Amino acid sequence: MGPIPGDGDDKLYEECGVFGIFSQNTQRDVVPLVYYGLFSLQHRGQESAGIAAINGEAMDSRKGMGLVGEFFTPDVLGQLKGYGAVGHVRYSTAGSSSIENAQPFVSRFKLGSIAVAHNGTLTNADVVRELLEDAGVGFISSSDSEVIVNLIAKNYRKGLEKALTDTIQFIKGSYALVVLTDNALVGARDPNGIRPLCLGKTEDGWILASESCAIDAVGGEFVRDVEPGEVVIITKEQVLSFSFSEKTRRAVCSFEYVYFARPDSVIDGVDVYESRIRAGEILGRESAVAADLVIGVPDSGVPAAIGYGRATGTPYGLGIVKSKYVGRTFIAPDQSLRERAVSVKHNVIHSEIKGKRVVVIDDSIVRGTTSRRLVAILRKAGAREVHIRVCSPPVRCPCYFGIDTPHRKDLISNGNSVSELCEAIGADSLAFISVEGLLEALDGMGGYCLGCFTGEYPMPVPGEDREGMSDGL
Repeated sequence: MGPIPGDGDDKLYEECGVFGIFSQNTQRDVVPLVYYGLFSLQHRGQESAGIAAINGEAMDSRKGMGLVGEFFTPDVLGQLKGYGAVGHVRYSTAGSSSIENAQPFVSRFKLGSIAVAHNGTLTNADVVRELLEDAGVGFISSSDSEVIVNLIAKNYRKGLEKALTDTIQFIKGSYALVVLTDNALVGARDPNGIRPLCLGKTEDGWILASESCAIDAVGGEFVRDVEPGEVVIITKEQVLSFSFSEKTRRAVCSFEYVYFARPDSVIDGVDVYESRIRAGEILGRESAVAADLVIGVPDSGVPAAIGYGRATGTPYGLGIVKSKYVGRTFIAPDQSLRERAVSVKHNVIHSEIKGKRVVVIDDSIVRGTTSRRLVAILRKAGAREVHIRVCSPPVRCPCYFGIDTPHRKDLISNGNSVSELCEAIGADSLAFISVEGLLEALDGMGGYCLGCFTGEYPMPVPGEDREGMSDGL
């Protein structure tokens, strides 16, 4: 059993959130709605934010580093107006934090303008980029998403529908795309549906968004999920839909339900909150332990803790409080403070914990650092026993489809048994939900990507000698 690697945040992170809206009333300004939509998708990315809008005369965009509310001041937001707009929030891997990689990407050429917002990772981005560069296309970023916008622009003379079809049949990997042109808003989802995308309606237009909670946030009505391999084209006159791929196996990212998505979203017909409650109930059925209290690690562990308590009859309590003002980008400046980082982000309610046998429900264990420190602060608060239950299976393999995953060697469940991991984090017991239990929590219908748990991916993946994942997100 080796040491627990790394002192970074012990979570996997979604790469992006996308949002688009198109009004059939050309006098309406939809930019404020995109602003609110991005606010509701902020959990999907905190590094940069951007909006592009079309007003009938020209396409304009603004994008910057930081949170939506930090960059989009009233002055900046007031510089954009339009009846059609797309927005993007981004989280990136280390080393790629730059304004050049912020989205949406806008291309202006003699046939018109396009803006692309993309969530996902292209597994053939390097090959496509090289082909485009050989054809004389220039790039300003290291992003997969710029590959997509340049492909569409290159094929645009064939017409929008053909350019989109040619582009998405050429690219491989995961993608939820929102594309704005001079007279249309387009959504596309990869043939496996790995990344989510849904369609909503307003009183005079249509919405595309990564999650249904963003549609709710702007007063829209959720209509349906965009199907895997489907393109939706929204114009002033109509909404068109067509499938660009043969029927393939649906493989929605299971971590959307475990952790990434907001609990008030519904993805592909599955209520995220209810799936987390069910996961806790199944954990209770699979690995109950005698205890006085069950608590959840905020925020995504809380519904599962409620479910575990219901299934086992264990009283549920708050137990752990999370600071609302420490974001995912929190970095302690030196080693001594790094060791205290979990106390900055999570603190224990001593009166609730002292003298009790406590079950702690978390959504995942990636590097093991947070679990080890949580156990330590719970024991310091007087917990008599600390039992960890995890509502996802052990994360043993990297993701190639839009999640920032540590290298395989840094995944503590890779090569270590559950008993070894339990000893390393200092818990009295440790158990993970089974793969079968997770699928049951997700309604038992199947059609999920479980690659990070099983190593079985829905499509061929590149070699693992890359220094981090492709950064087109």
